[in-house]
Amino acid sequence: MSASDRYTVISADTHAGADLHDYKPYLPSRLHDEFDAWAASYQSPYDDLVIATAKRNWDHEFRLAEMDADGVAGEILFPNTIPPFFPTTPNITISLPRTREELERRWAGVRAHNRWQVDFCSLLPGRRRGVIQVFPNDVDLALEEIRWGAEQGCFGGVLLPAVSPGDPSTEPLFHTRYEPLWALCAELGLPVVHHGGTGSPEMPMDQPASHAVLITEIVIWTQRTLGQLILAGVFERHPDLKFVPTELGTRWVQMQLAMLDAMVPSIKSSAGNRTYGVFGGSSVDELTLTPSEYVRRNCYFGASALSPYEAPMIDFLGPGHVMWGNDYPHEEGTAPDSTLAMRWALHDRPEDQVRRILGTTAAGLYGFDLAALAPVAERIGPSVSEVATPLPDTGYQAPAAFAYRPFEGGLALKRLAPARE
Repeated sequence: MSASDRYTVISADTHAGADLHDYKPYLPSRLHDEFDAWAASYQSPYDDLVIATAKRNWDHEFRLAEMDADGVAGEILFPNTIPPFFPTTPNITISLPRTREELERRWAGVRAHNRWQVDFCSLLPGRRRGVIQVFPNDVDLALEEIRWGAEQGCFGGVLLPAVSPGDPSTEPLFHTRYEPLWALCAELGLPVVHHGGTGSPEMPMDQPASHAVLITEIVIWTQRTLGQLILAGVFERHPDLKFVPTELGTRWVQMQLAMLDAMVPSIKSSAGNRTYGVFGGSSVDELTLTPSEYVRRNCYFGASALSPYEAPMIDFLGPGHVMWGNDYPHEEGTAPDSTLAMRWALHDRPEDQVRRILGTTAAGLYGFDLAALAPVAERIGPSVSEVATPLPDTGYQAPAAFAYRPFEGGLALKRLAPARE
């Protein structure tokens, strides 16, 4: 088949990171002894980072073989393994540094990860791009790191954690202190990316329901940022800024926009509303578009493990604003059955829409060269006819992307749909 008969698939959500001790060369030498002591006592809370297949995160040849087998021509890399000096807790990706000393150590760990990404991407140039991971605690440090990352030529965006309500370590993301960060990302053409798993407020982790509450609420706190950026006028002042919520689902967007579209006109000064008017402000008064219009202009969504349940959001947001991802190597992802997942969610979509969802949008957003990827897609990509073939009817509709499926999705997890009676 020619490239035109196949889809160029770019996963807008994969994860990678160095093996723990392999981060050491990327740290300043003054921290090497401290790193050795930390690494010797560190115990990962995640089994998938200590078993043999953990090498999917850093073993280039092993990862490439599985990537090709899954039909994925390009991938955007989110962190997965534990950077130096991060705490041992299931919510390591959630809490921000609380003290200046903790920030300095964890910042060194994040910078080590960013520099490891440069070398890892160089092993597969053109097919692999990273994200520049920063903390919001120190804007000047973040700006310096973003400028460095932009010079490397292998980063497609900036990964910024959400800020939880009342976080004592830094201000919420609607604060004006972040204005230089939005301006720089817009200037450099680097999307600001949020990923599920950040921004949860502190909670007691010693209760019977603690971990269950954590995992079921984990996306809510990151989803808050969309409304905050709209109300703060960030997209109004920076029309070229791109914001990319990833692995957060998509159905929540419609509900949030329904509220914002109704509320914003009511709290503007021009509305003369005696009750709601007190909740407006200068940033809201300056909005010239509706919240929905900002989202359709400035926002893109990494719909990892897209399911038929979320497919209606393609029509709501537009097919150019939804990107597919296999969430490799997470067990809740779709590898090695990604083609089945595409058939399940996209078989009834026009080819031009599917091309955008599977690769074209991600290429433009994150800086992949589609022409360079064409020979790869011709060799490994799923065919247009294959993706257009529906799966056999199971009689089951998945309620969400990571729920039961009519195929064995996930590298270490079986979530087959219940047998049809």
